[in-house]
Amino acid sequence: MSANTDWESNEELQLFREYLRIPSVHPHPNYDGCLEFLKRQAKQLELPLAVYYPSNADNPVVVMTWIGLEPELPAVLLNSHMDVVPVFPENWTHPPFGADIDKQGRIYARGAQDMKCVGMQYLGAIRALKQSGSRFRRTIHISFVADEEMGGALGMRPFVHTDEFRALNVGFGLDEGLASPTDEFPVFYAERSVWRFYFKASGTAGHGSLLLPGTAGEKLNYIVGKMMELRRSQVLRLENNPELTIGDVTTVNLTRLSGGVQSNVVPPQLTACFDVRLALDVDHRQFEADMHRWIEEAGGGVELEYEHQRPRVEPTATDESNPFWMAFKSATDELGLDIKLQIFTGGTDSRYLRELGIPALGFSPMNNTPVLLHDHDEFLQADVYLRGIEIFKKIIKNVANV
Repeated sequence: MSANTDWESNEELQLFREYLRIPSVHPHPNYDGCLEFLKRQAKQLELPLAVYYPSNADNPVVVMTWIGLEPELPAVLLNSHMDVVPVFPENWTHPPFGADIDKQGRIYARGAQDMKCVGMQYLGAIRALKQSGSRFRRTIHISFVADEEMGGALGMRPFVHTDEFRALNVGFGLDEGLASPTDEFPVFYAERSVWRFYFKASGTAGHGSLLLPGTAGEKLNYIVGKMMELRRSQVLRLENNPELTIGDVTTVNLTRLSGGVQSNVVPPQLTACFDVRLALDVDHRQFEADMHRWIEEAGGGVELEYEHQRPRVEPTATDESNPFWMAFKSATDELGLDIKLQIFTGGTDSRYLRELGIPALGFSPMNNTPVLLHDHDEFLQADVYLRGIEIFKKIIKNVANV
């Protein structure tokens, strides 16, 4: 396709843009519009639809199901999330929920890349496969979940521990990846462990004109220094090995500092918050022991409080031991795609599948596309979106016939 009129009249693009116009946006997402839209899609596709509420009535999980020829086999789960991150309309050149398409075929909307595109590409691929009369060995579930952008605490995270999820009998999952500015398609097989924590240092308080011993500032300075040494070591790892990506190393970032009441008073407590993503090669117990050692070396009187402390999750196998990977790789090979295995930089709902031992891959078929998730003027090119449907047709056919 090359003409704007072709893009405007394309049925799949019209549906994609309709979904993008539903403002299921944080900090207060309303999923009613998504539910109504997805119920219409399920009816058109002649697929049964179920809605689950694993946490509360405001955070649904929608599941469409295409029954396989051998429904006793573990099923394939095609997962996406309905929620999108906040927008600042004044920084957009197009309305963030207008789904405008320009003369180059760029579709502007929050969620165009992250990740309403993938959810609708699943449905576009299944629509084409059903119309061709295809049937597959395995049952396919297409899920649309809430709250992923907030970590999934109200969506996928509790859902995977319900009887309803267990009844889906999921054996393999696909979830989101990232756009790629090059010809390559990244495929994500693992995620780092998110640790977010606070050092709350208590110490001698008093007048700012004195040199008091054991102040909170001295203690926190020592600990922050140790954390920054770790950060520098990871920067050097990346600089010294061009084969590594950010997902291969531990990231350390000081994200919040708080404390004190007056500029000339030494405070009794100061707090530093760190966001740390532990690489797969990190021993969690040793890392925690190191932090407690630094606290003691700083003089004690420092409380370590966790906001998140996620466990290490085994990566999905990408060799012959995993038949779903072999089927996925066969599909991308047949399509001539240049794929690159990577560890995901952030977090997705696929980690909750891997925690249960279910293999999962993150993949968004968007190459030669700037990475704009969470950015202003997020867009996806129409031809890239439509090619993604063709890619998923092949992938779904392969993994559902394992």
